[in-house]
Amino acid sequence: MKTYAHPELKEVQLASVMHALSDPCRIAIVSALLEKPNLACNELPTEVSKATLSHHMEVLRGAGLIETRVEGAKCLSSVREDEMEAHFPGVLALVARD
Repeated sequence: MKTYAHPELKEVQLASVMHALSDPCRIAIVSALLEKPNLACNELPTEVSKATLSHHMEVLRGAGLIETRVEGAKCLSSVREDEMEAHFPGVLALVARD
């Protein structure tokens, strides 16, 4: 079973978060997950290949923006809203306004 690494947000720098949010596809992913948490990758509003989507998800996880958990055969992702707001207040509000 696949497992995913999620950094402690105290270890994440704002520059990493901003880099992760510098791509329109990743902004669309975070925005979709803010609207509806616990989406599987095939439910995300993207037109990219599986490999590219996997890369985008890894960048978002590495920046501490999302968490992914395995549930049966699905990998469900959600934004780490409370943790992000506590560590980087207002950043997610900018994405939600997009």
